[in-house]
Amino acid sequence: MLVEDLWQSFLENIKNEINPASFHAWFNDLTLINIDNESITIQVPMEIHKKILGDNYYSLIEDTLYKLSGINYDIKFILEEEKEFIVEQDKQVVENLPKNETWETNLIPTLNFDNFIVGDSNRLAKVAGMAVAEQPGKIHNPLFIYGKSGLGKTHLMHAIGNFITEHTNKKVLYTTSDMFMNDYTGIANLEKGQNTIDYANNFKNKYRNVDVLIIDDIQYLVGAEKTQQEFFHTFNALHQANKQIIISSDRSPDDLKILEERLRSRFMWGLPVDIYPPDFDLRCRIIKQKIKNTSIADKLDENVIEFIANSCQNDVRFLEGALNRLMAYTAMIVPDKINLEFANEALKDFINKNIYSENSIQNIQKAVASYYKITVEDLKGKKRSARIALPRQIAMYLSRMLTDETFPRIGLEFGGRDHSTVIHACDKIENDQKMDKQLEFEIKEIKNKI
Repeated sequence: MLVEDLWQSFLENIKNEINPASFHAWFNDLTLINIDNESITIQVPMEIHKKILGDNYYSLIEDTLYKLSGINYDIKFILEEEKEFIVEQDKQVVENLPKNETWETNLIPTLNFDNFIVGDSNRLAKVAGMAVAEQPGKIHNPLFIYGKSGLGKTHLMHAIGNFITEHTNKKVLYTTSDMFMNDYTGIANLEKGQNTIDYANNFKNKYRNVDVLIIDDIQYLVGAEKTQQEFFHTFNALHQANKQIIISSDRSPDDLKILEERLRSRFMWGLPVDIYPPDFDLRCRIIKQKIKNTSIADKLDENVIEFIANSCQNDVRFLEGALNRLMAYTAMIVPDKINLEFANEALKDFINKNIYSENSIQNIQKAVASYYKITVEDLKGKKRSARIALPRQIAMYLSRMLTDETFPRIGLEFGGRDHSTVIHACDKIENDQKMDKQLEFEIKEIKNKI
C-alpha cells in the first residue's frame, strides 16, 4: 500500500470509529509528515492535540495502523515549528543505524505455545500468556507467573516472547534476575579510567529500550538492594511507556516479603497467575509429547508411561530426566519393546536417588491430627474451640515452613480460609513458641513424626 493510500485509509477508518464532532476536533487537521519501518510522525495544530491524541486515542491510532499495515508503529505527534528539527533528527538516526540491525532476544525458539501442554494446573497461566502475546503492553501489565521450579514458567515466558517476535516488530528481551544483577553490578566493578557513564547508558539502553521485558526468577534479587532499586526504576520507565513486563517467581507477590514493598506492590498492578504441579493426566500427556519422534516412541507401553507419570509428580524436569535416562538405557540394550520390567530396571537408581518426595500439606495435616487426637476434618472445619484452633494454627504454620506452598494455597487446603488467616496463624505460632517451651517441644515432636 502506498503511503498516501495508507494515510487516507487510516483517516477513513478513524472516521468510522468515533463520532463526527470528535473526528473534526482531533483528526481533521492532522498531517502525515514522515513514515518508515518503525515510526510514523504526525503533525498536529496545537499542543493540546498531543495530549488528547496521546491520552485518549493512542490505542485506536496504533490498532488502526496495525490493521492496515501489519506494523506496530512508534507514533510521534509534533507541531509545525518542530517539524524541521524532528524530521532531520529522524533522518540522522536512520543513517546511523547499521544495515540489517539485529537484536539479541535471548529467547529459545523451540519453546512455543504449540508444545506447551495445557491442563487444569496451568490453563489460566496459558490463557493469560496468550492474551499478553496478542496485545503486549495493553493487557495484564505486568504479567506475574509464579509456581514451584520445573512446572513450565520459563517455557511459557519464552512462548510469549517468541509469539510477539513472530507477529510484530517489537523488541523483546528475555533475561534472568542473575543476568540483570550481573549487568548492573558491572558498573560498580569498573576500574578507574573506564567510562562508567557509557556503561550505565548501555545498561539502560539494553533494558529500557525494549517493548517487552521478560525477567525470570525475580526472587533472586533478594539482598541486592541497589539492584532492586535499579529494577524499580526500570520497571517504572517501561510501565509508564506502556511497554509489557513479564515476571516469574517461585512464590506469589504476597509471599515475596524479602523484596521491597514498593516492588511487590507494583507486581500486583497487573495479573498474578500461578502454575500448580501437573496432575496425573497432564503428566501422561507431557510424556507422550516429549517422546514424539524419538527412538522410543513406538516401543513404550502405556503402563510404562503411567509408571513414569506416577514416579515424577512434582517437577516436569524430572519427567524429562527419567525419559532421557530411559532413552540412554534403551540405546545400550536395544530391546524390541519397553515394558514395565525394563523401565523399572532402567530407572531404579534414578527414581530412588532423584525423585524426591516433599512434605505435602495432607501429610502434615494427618501428623498434626494424629498427635492431638483429632481428625483432619476438624482441621478443615469451622469449629473454633481451643482444642482444635491451636492444632489448626500449628498445621498451617508447619505447612508454610515445610513446603513451598503459598498462603492462599494453604488456606484452600484448610477449608477455603483466607490467606490472611494463614499469615496470622504462622506469625502467632512463630512468636508463641519462642516463649512457650511446651509448644516448641510439641512442634518438634510433630516434625519428627512427619
